[in-house]
Amino acid sequence: MTDHYDALEARAPETREQALMAALPPQIAHAQHASPAFAEILAGIDPAAVTSRAALARLPVTRKSQLLERQIAQRATTPFGGFSALDFGARMPRVFSSPGGIYEPEGCGSDYWRMARAIHAAGFRPGELVHNSFSYHFVPAGAMMETGAQALGCTVFAAGTGQTEQQVQAIAELRPAGYIGTPSFLRILIEKAQSLGQPLPSLHKALVSGEAFPPSLRDWLAERGVAGYQCYATADLGLIAYETSAREGLVVDENVIVEIVRPGTNDPVPDGEVGELVVTTLNPGYPLIRFGTGDLSAVLPGHCPTGRTNVRIRGWMGRADQTTKVRGMFVHPAQVHQVVQRFAQVQRARLVVRGEMANDSMELLVETQDTEPALLLQIEACVRDLTKLRCDVRPLAPGALPNDGVVIEDARSYR
Repeated sequence: MTDHYDALEARAPETREQALMAALPPQIAHAQHASPAFAEILAGIDPAAVTSRAALARLPVTRKSQLLERQIAQRATTPFGGFSALDFGARMPRVFSSPGGIYEPEGCGSDYWRMARAIHAAGFRPGELVHNSFSYHFVPAGAMMETGAQALGCTVFAAGTGQTEQQVQAIAELRPAGYIGTPSFLRILIEKAQSLGQPLPSLHKALVSGEAFPPSLRDWLAERGVAGYQCYATADLGLIAYETSAREGLVVDENVIVEIVRPGTNDPVPDGEVGELVVTTLNPGYPLIRFGTGDLSAVLPGHCPTGRTNVRIRGWMGRADQTTKVRGMFVHPAQVHQVVQRFAQVQRARLVVRGEMANDSMELLVETQDTEPALLLQIEACVRDLTKLRCDVRPLAPGALPNDGVVIEDARSYR
């Protein structure tokens, strides 16, 4: 399974970066022209000047919550909040609803969501039958995977969710080469087949997504003859990254630009540091520029042993939006970042909220070599100024905070 879907996967990294940066200015110009939302968000931006990652990092991050807010505000006139470059009709064959009540447009074209690359990396090949157990109603997952498998040259059994006995029967009778769906439902199907005494001899591989895929479940499947691989995709962006046979992180798709930023900010973090995954897509129908997924991840060093040369990420590591309410006041990760920016002596910080509800206390852990009481008092005053809440400050040695992307830790008891 070291063969590649196409030659793009093995390009020299410099060649790929040049191609992505060359595609960036026209995509930004297109978003400004075809998407009313980005015409406003990117007002005053000269697309021709955005030819590097440093220039891209100066553009604002648009987070999923902002997309939803715009959709809600504009539903009387448009269901997409001004983000879609497409209108109803032949150029938009489908509309989906993703979690949270966000409506997503799908444009035309083979493998519109670019899923074939991940399906290929999971071991599927042309001429095979795929058992697709992702949902086909409301959400895009079923159709995303179906169009990707068809683009790869596979036939798809549109199983959808539920009806476990009927799905087991279909797998036994149709003998698909593999399964696509959530990992938990695959386990349910295998356990149901075992309880029915029904062998599933054809089922040897799987592409799973939509939820965490822990090593324990991967090993459980392997013990039953199924090699499971995962991919990371969203309803807004399609494929973002996919697992390979090397099982060393997820390789980023060829048609997106991925950044990792400090939660609550627009600022990229150093490679290896956990932060929020921000994606710029080259999709002209839904041209999302610096779209904050709200998911945590980190860049892995080096390249995939399979010869794929694109950047690798660690996969899904939790949610980035750590906004919490303390004594009736919302506290945001961006406020913690503001503290760090105001004090050159502080390298990183984490706000820990403790106590029981209605009796909260806050402590700011700061990485600093300067432990002078005067500095700590200044930081306390800064936190109080920004949040309107009292806070203790405790200095830590540089590097003492874990690299997990957590900016606000809610350690309260809710019992």
